[in-house]
Amino acid sequence: IACILSGLPESIIAAACARSGQRVLHVDSRNYYGGNWASFSFSGLLSWIKENQQKTDICDECEDWRKLILENEEVISLSKKDKTIQHVEDFCFDDRDSAEDVEEAGALPKLPVFGASGAEEAAQESEKECPPTESALLEAESREPAKATGAEPASTVEGKDIEITSENESSCSMASGESTLELGKTETAPSEISAQEPKKITYSQIVREGRRFNIDLVSKLLYSRGLLIDLLIKSNVSRYAEFKNATRILAFREGKVEQVPCSRADVFNSRQLTMVEKRMLMKFLTFCLDYEQHPDEYQDYESSTFAQFLRTQKLTPSLQHFILHSIAMVSETDCSTLEGLQATKKFLQCLGRYGNTPFLFPLYGQGEIPQCFCRMCAVFGGIYCLRHSVRCLVVDKESGRCKAIVDHFGQRISANYFIVEDSYLSENVCTNVCYRQISRAVLITDQSVLNTDSEQQVSILTVPPMDLGKPAVCVIELCSSTMTCMKDTYLVHLTCPSTKTAREDLEPVVQKLFNLNTEKETENEELEKPRVLWAVYFNMRDSSGIDKNSYDGLPSNVYVCSGPDSALGNDCAVKQAETIFQEMFPAEEFCPPPPNPEDIIYDEDEIAPEESGFDNSPEAKPEPSSEESSSGDRSAVKKEDNED
Repeated sequence: IACILSGLPESIIAAACARSGQRVLHVDSRNYYGGNWASFSFSGLLSWIKENQQKTDICDECEDWRKLILENEEVISLSKKDKTIQHVEDFCFDDRDSAEDVEEAGALPKLPVFGASGAEEAAQESEKECPPTESALLEAESREPAKATGAEPASTVEGKDIEITSENESSCSMASGESTLELGKTETAPSEISAQEPKKITYSQIVREGRRFNIDLVSKLLYSRGLLIDLLIKSNVSRYAEFKNATRILAFREGKVEQVPCSRADVFNSRQLTMVEKRMLMKFLTFCLDYEQHPDEYQDYESSTFAQFLRTQKLTPSLQHFILHSIAMVSETDCSTLEGLQATKKFLQCLGRYGNTPFLFPLYGQGEIPQCFCRMCAVFGGIYCLRHSVRCLVVDKESGRCKAIVDHFGQRISANYFIVEDSYLSENVCTNVCYRQISRAVLITDQSVLNTDSEQQVSILTVPPMDLGKPAVCVIELCSSTMTCMKDTYLVHLTCPSTKTAREDLEPVVQKLFNLNTEKETENEELEKPRVLWAVYFNMRDSSGIDKNSYDGLPSNVYVCSGPDSALGNDCAVKQAETIFQEMFPAEEFCPPPPNPEDIIYDEDEIAPEESGFDNSPEAKPEPSSEESSSGDRSAVKKEDNED
């Protein structure tokens, strides 16, 4: 199997193939894992921005590789540059010049890396000059689920648990077969800073603490009963990652941000709902959980929109707003009644499995998930090559099947199946393909959109369309305990389907929620809003949902994976990976759990090296313990216990 690019679908397929005993080669022309699913340190993101703003053409200096093509073969050239990112604009709302001579602090010593950050040579030079700080080393150690002293990970229930970090940084485990909530309610003491003015953060501080940031190119959450969580548990890949609960669901109504009661306890403890509204809401949510059993309630409205259906359910305008935008999270104009009921049921079914909201977020960013599956593939013999571009696919004229690829070194590599990410296909292959676009914005702010006693909140907010014909905007706000930003800052992701450029689509929402003025220009009414310290806008291609037949002239054994979609969850990527795997190997199980080490039976030839003190069998090698994140801070190999 030859996989080209290391996005989430390709990484899942590679892991599944390696687990079923296939030989896998996984190559990526970039110098980091994840493609458009990656996460970056702040300096890495600045390098990524610069690279996508310049968009320099790649010259094909050597044509010697064409000698490798036989007479009965033809080539399908692959794209030489990435065209999936457009309209990249970044803004600094502080003195950018003051950070010119500031170097990124806390650089770790050079270690063998499994995932690389997006930082270029400048960041690598700073690693050489800056000695590792004690806090950085402690942070790196805390990312390893098992230390060299023989300590076990926090999640150890048969290796099938997901490790959840709660607000007070304690951990709990969730068995794959159980849905009961292990996380107890934690009361966090009111923060001293919350009552005071937010701490002044400068751009130079952001640059200096750049390694504290893990900034996702695509912003998503994991449904606690979604396909990705089920796959992580089933395959035991969950042991390579840690997760944090999304702590609250927010709504934007009448110009204000307010918290939405979701669970039964939240509804009855809510002070913003009257007693009558609480009964109305609970009655409707109970109906949504088993709406299929009561078709008489909705069958007359199947041709209507979900918003029209809600108006017939004796719900107040505020309850209709909460259900439509914060629970179902669907469009007011395009979503049918059945789609809205299905979305509401999915939300409710995910409540209570790991917390009071349906969502989990991976610590250190969404970019950890592809790397977790890459690790599983590597553990079972997969080979990974970054900075390794592919020139073309080699196709046999007689059979019409792809036989090999030719890389940028002029090497010909043969395989039976080829997995290609859409961005690698040239315009000649994609003439009949019509792409959608996603508008993205990433902000670094100095306080939360809704301040409470606890500063460590992971929030999701859906902002209804500002104008007719505009999409709703999904806002995800991350705190520093998610390991995605430095202390006293918040990382805010905004996402919506594109109608124009990302800045035109999202800036009106940013202006509603945040203060974009500099400190000197701030007016009194803007003082209550969080201040934006830095922002970037960009458009990303959405290639999901495109049929393989839309691509011209692709052989039957070449499978195309899409990039990220605009949905909140990851179901599209998991479905695509499983579909492609089953087409290639219909008789194989998709991502079965790995065997327990104590169940492995060694042959005599494998036992002999152990007696001499050396063991080179792959089963006996120590497994990697933590992923090298896109920020370049983590080592790929777990240290062995060398204590005497």
